[in-house]
Amino acid sequence: MWMRFAKRLIFLVALTGLVGACASHTVQKVTPPSVAMSRPATPQESWLLVDTQANTLSVMWGDRPVEVFDRIVVGSSGVGIKQRRGDNKTPIGVFRVGWINERSRFRTFFGLDYPNLDHAEQALRDNRIDWLTYQRIRAALLDGRTPPQDTPLGGQIGIHGVGNGDPAVHAAGINWTAGCVALDNRQIDALRPWVQMGMRVEIR
Repeated sequence: MWMRFAKRLIFLVALTGLVGACASHTVQKVTPPSVAMSRPATPQESWLLVDTQANTLSVMWGDRPVEVFDRIVVGSSGVGIKQRRGDNKTPIGVFRVGWINERSRFRTFFGLDYPNLDHAEQALRDNRIDWLTYQRIRAALLDGRTPPQDTPLGGQIGIHGVGNGDPAVHAAGINWTAGCVALDNRQIDALRPWVQMGMRVEIR
């Protein structure tokens, strides 16, 4: 009985260490490596589709998947319209890769330009942000910059690996992130050659 309790306690401690993954990430723009990478499409033709129903992330070329990663996990509060910072929800929508951090504690972090205009406009209508905050987000996006990550809508949303976290928690299929999309470390390494700055990412 005691051994079963101890194992459960260890598992819960590991899970607690993983939750909050995205919230503490530091934004860092890193230029993608210039090494030649073989791929069946150019960065302009390829994009990423995150299917939260099938738990897959697909590298798409037009409407055709060219590589599929399964058993992905999302925020601990599921997916949908992210209401506020800290709600642990993975936002749905169309985004762009705004920065790449290859020194993240989650191995590699592909930061998304969340909140996008759709999220900002909805939040303004719902009085979750004020007009000035909306204008800051809108101006950054129209200028091709990552929107401010310090608004009430939250930020630091991206795609990353498990890093030094417990791979058993991820393998169990538990949605453990603070709103990001997570792959295991092997998958994030395999995804890295496909991802470029400005790449389109659709989460649905």
